Amino acid sequence: MKPLRSLSGLIDFDCAARWGSFKLAAHELHKTPAAVSQQVRQLEENVGFALFVRYPRHIALTEKGQELAIATGRMLAELRAKVAALQSGDEEAVLRISTTHSFAIKWLVPRMHRFTKLYPELDIRLDSNDSQVDLHADSTDVAIRYGLVAEGDPLVLFRERLVPVYSPELLAPGQAPLTLADLPDYRLLIEKSSEAWLQLLNENRALKGDYLFSRGYSHWGVLVQAAVAGQGVALVPYGIAFQDLAAGALLRIACRSAPFANGYRFLANPTKEHMLKVRRFRAWLDAEMELMRVEFDRG
Repeated sequence: MKPLRSLSGLIDFDCAARWGSFKLAAHELHKTPAAVSQQVRQLEENVGFALFVRYPRHIALTEKGQELAIATGRMLAELRAKVAALQSGDEEAVLRISTTHSFAIKWLVPRMHRFTKLYPELDIRLDSNDSQVDLHADSTDVAIRYGLVAEGDPLVLFRERLVPVYSPELLAPGQAPLTLADLPDYRLLIEKSSEAWLQLLNENRALKGDYLFSRGYSHWGVLVQAAVAGQGVALVPYGIAFQDLAAGALLRIACRSAPFANGYRFLANPTKEHMLKVRRFRAWLDAEMELMRVEFDRG
């Protein structure tokens, strides 16, 4: 195994990997394409394997080059974040949040102005990403993640409930709000599978019926938007639909909730969980989640 004795060329490699071009990388780095190519050649000699396949008119990452590009990009992003924090001289002034796409778009972003009104001195950096995040990296202070939650877990922010919702546009003039008995007349929108719908119908003793399960969606946020657009009745997490319910863009069908084990957990970078910005953000989230619980109980 050949040890990496020098980091020289990693920035050139990262840039060339992102652009897929020595010429474009050279433009970003204010170098000549030949200089970038030479740096990458030296790095290849250093690591002992090819990073690019060189064609007459373009370059392409090798399989090992792709793996190194991912690791290098992550490392440089963390390094740049740390340098920026040190340059600003105030790590407390920037709050870096990572969360899932659906939660960011449908819950956090619509109410984030309330947090920034309380703490206008904070510079918020929001990364919307469904992939796991490295909580030991300087590029992340806190993460809000969706998944299985356990009773008594102090990291749990909110245990989700699935609720059937629909757009008011589905109602004819003078038509009464929908009930479970009306569902056979509408498309039932699903997230990946009909399992959750069947559990809800079973909980309400309404399994008997000719139901049309239709149009599966890969993300809860997209499913909620489909319901807002009037494409059918959707079974969605209450938190993701909350803003649209509050605004009247969605209506909720009154029924018993089916058992649901997922929710949101608050995770913090171990080196930053003691910081005031992190504690303030957690306290604000807890308060917002409590308001949402109260609205859910009101029905």
